[in-house]
Amino acid sequence: MTRLVVAGAGAIGRRHLAHIDAHPDLHVAALIDPNPATSELTQAPRFDSLADCGEDADGIVIATPTQDHEATFAEAARRGWHALIEKPLAPDLASVDRMIAAAEAAGVHILTGHHRRFHPKVTALKAILDAGTIGQPVVATSIWNVRKPDGYFDVGWRKGRDGAPVHMNVSHEVDLLRFLFGEITRVAGLGGNPVRQEARVESGAAVLGFASGLTASVTFADTTPSPWGFEHGTGENPNIAHTGQDSLRISGTRGAVEFPSLRVWTGAYDWSEAPVPQEHPSGDGTPLILQLEHFARVIAGAEGPLNDARSGRATIAATLDIERATWPEGVPA
Repeated sequence: MTRLVVAGAGAIGRRHLAHIDAHPDLHVAALIDPNPATSELTQAPRFDSLADCGEDADGIVIATPTQDHEATFAEAARRGWHALIEKPLAPDLASVDRMIAAAEAAGVHILTGHHRRFHPKVTALKAILDAGTIGQPVVATSIWNVRKPDGYFDVGWRKGRDGAPVHMNVSHEVDLLRFLFGEITRVAGLGGNPVRQEARVESGAAVLGFASGLTASVTFADTTPSPWGFEHGTGENPNIAHTGQDSLRISGTRGAVEFPSLRVWTGAYDWSEAPVPQEHPSGDGTPLILQLEHFARVIAGAEGPLNDARSGRATIAATLDIERATWPEGVPA
């Protein structure tokens, strides 16, 4: 039984809490949240802050607001707890560097919470690419176009930079592309705010250059009720409608693949021949649960983190580059 403290009972924290409570090999040791009403979410004891918590645990899931991650992790590391920290790890690279140093000093692991890496369809997609089924990947196109509900912006900070889709959502696209294709070396982009006209980028596009030579484009918007986006396509988020539509297309020297349908197009040598489609299977499983199970194995020393703090840092660095390219006003250098 792996004993986990959950810090933060917001939308994602509550999902973690429910999955841990329901898992036969995981146990909620405590909930950290200043709202007394969250006590109803679990039978575990609730504390206003981690400093108040005297419960024993093996690790912690940190799902507090991003600006609180560093301080919460510092206290957890002092106790020798490994940490699964929701993305982004911190608001800036200096904070992440301090967290990495604290983890190394305490001898604990950080697992960055980009849970898409654990999606069975992502696992199948990476296997297709690694097997060379479409040859050398050359270009990729990713779409994340949604319309966030009006009530989403009742929380004031979401109207600004910290709630903009690059910071909140495109970071997931970046991490997925890094997982599939390696490190990003160049970034360009354009963005705007033509609909809500708040002091934030709400839609735009980024072009990413990878060390492998692959080029990927990411278009994003939180102002359109389109059917195209990772969550729309996979149905993995219960708060976002499932359309089953593909949002990622990858072209290689021997064919192409669409995601999440895993429709692979092969058999054509050049444009005079028509490629033939074939849909590939994938396994089953809930990404957040699979990530928690991986975290338990990391705590036990059976595995290293699939997405450690240095990888999380690289995703933040690329995301900040996209922010500067698409919305240079007010974005720190």
